[in-house]
Amino acid sequence: MQRTLFAPLRDVQPESLYHAVERGAAVAGRTRAVLEPHTTVTTNTYFGRFPASHWQRWTHVDRVTVQAEVRGAGRIRLVASDSAGEERTVGSVRISADEGQPIELDAALDRFVDGGALWLELATEADRLTVADVRWRVGVPGTGRPVQLVICTFNRVDDCLETLAAVAADEECLATLDSVHVIDQGDDPVDSRSGFTPVRAALGAKLRYLRQPNLGGAGGFTRGLYETGIARTGSVDDRPHVVLMDDDIVLEPDTVCRMTGFADLTARPVIVGGQMLHLFHPETLHVSAEHADLARLRAGRPAPGSVHDADVTTTHQDLRVDAGYNAWWSCLIPPQVTADIGYPLPVFFQWDDIEYGLRARAAGYPTVTLPGAGVWHADFAWKDWDDWPRYFSFRNALIVSALHGDFPSWGTGFRLFTELCHALTAMRYGLAFTLIMAVEDFLRGPGCLADGGVEAAATIRKARAQYAETVLHPAYGAPDVEIAVPEPAPSRPGLVLVKRLVWHLVGRSRGPAAISATDDHWWHASLFDMVVATDPSQTGVKVRNRDRAAMRQLTRSGLRVLWRLVRHRRRVRHMYRSAMPELTGRANWARLFGIAD
Repeated sequence: MQRTLFAPLRDVQPESLYHAVERGAAVAGRTRAVLEPHTTVTTNTYFGRFPASHWQRWTHVDRVTVQAEVRGAGRIRLVASDSAGEERTVGSVRISADEGQPIELDAALDRFVDGGALWLELATEADRLTVADVRWRVGVPGTGRPVQLVICTFNRVDDCLETLAAVAADEECLATLDSVHVIDQGDDPVDSRSGFTPVRAALGAKLRYLRQPNLGGAGGFTRGLYETGIARTGSVDDRPHVVLMDDDIVLEPDTVCRMTGFADLTARPVIVGGQMLHLFHPETLHVSAEHADLARLRAGRPAPGSVHDADVTTTHQDLRVDAGYNAWWSCLIPPQVTADIGYPLPVFFQWDDIEYGLRARAAGYPTVTLPGAGVWHADFAWKDWDDWPRYFSFRNALIVSALHGDFPSWGTGFRLFTELCHALTAMRYGLAFTLIMAVEDFLRGPGCLADGGVEAAATIRKARAQYAETVLHPAYGAPDVEIAVPEPAPSRPGLVLVKRLVWHLVGRSRGPAAISATDDHWWHASLFDMVVATDPSQTGVKVRNRDRAAMRQLTRSGLRVLWRLVRHRRRVRHMYRSAMPELTGRANWARLFGIAD
């Protein structure tokens, strides 16, 4: 079901996520650890723990066995935690062997409903101890269902090749997979690089490389799901699990083994999600499980009780939490789900994974985000949310809310108006236009999804380029202005927002200022008539100047479209719900792919 690995594949990832030396000295390789005398090592780490609570909750498995090859002298303990993180020893063995020998420790999965995990504690006294090839096994046969890995990529060739190489280099990960599909939607194709040749040779007949026009993440991942249906025309029981994976991640290959091993033994089909570790802060977990707040049009909300933006070398995931959905940086979709609910919505990207998870849950297929099954993905805090993808975030949030939420007219309209005002007072006129266009296109109904989002992506990028503050400049070319002392968050933001709007209309300001990415909040930026704001990516700056004419025009346009949203939201919601079977059907996706169904 999983291996205990003592070191990452690459030196840039921290060993602290695999093992910790609590006393003495140890040398760790990928699959073995050598403890010097008077040393204690624990695998009570992110990748070293076995998620016992999730196994008891979602599978028929009632026992797990830990096997290892050992040599030397020392002690190995099998330790458990409960939902509060309190520890107890459930098994122990002392070793004294000049030659390598196998050992086993067993634990019942019977006291972990609310939370808890299992891990190993290794200790030596006067002698050295080597522990290798540690595996967690269960005595219950799985379905033996094949597994298909799908990587959707768009002009991230080097990242994609590294992920493929990591899969190919790990024999056990590769043995788990029936096929590896690469859906290349870029104009810098993966197969044009010299590095593709050795990867193709290593993956052999398992590799399926497909190119298609850019239909976003939704189109790339759906093509992988679609190809499964083509290749497996018989019973759904013969079709594989499909593991969806981003192209820009750093992969721990055992994550694939853990997700597929778990999915093969669940008592009923469930979506199995992997977690996201921050790429630039690799010991930080994004969130242990998340859900969407449809009323507020917010994605990525931490599920109650979850660990969020936490250093997992000091914080453990002992409490079991339930996910509303799992993002598709790594996510396993059982074939029963696709056979039952159809394919994703053709929304290009943003909220496609959320909508699919919500639709699956409504049909009786929950999502389980599995602790210890993780990939490294670029930190969201280092991405500029004021960019053209924001259009899809706004529009698709409205679509998903209309499909699966209560979609309150005044509440939704008021929240979007507040966001519009935030953008205008912060001199983000391109962002305000992005919001307005997103609402307008949502009100067009399902017709806005006719081409899968291709035209919308091109249109919003071209339109935003007309707003000067959307252009990224190198830092050395920025105006020379002083860094402003940050304003604290207002205690009464509504009143402050009204005051800043009046200031902008009458021309009151404090002059120019430079603002760091951390301090670039609307209540701070709105004090000035020009700001030089650091981009969250830290690659440059954006210069925003006050433009009262643009503010008046965008305010008028925004009020008109939001009033239309309030008036027509029931009719538009009915249009989307009625169109769902056609939008998510095979025939529609075959048309978008340009292939015969």
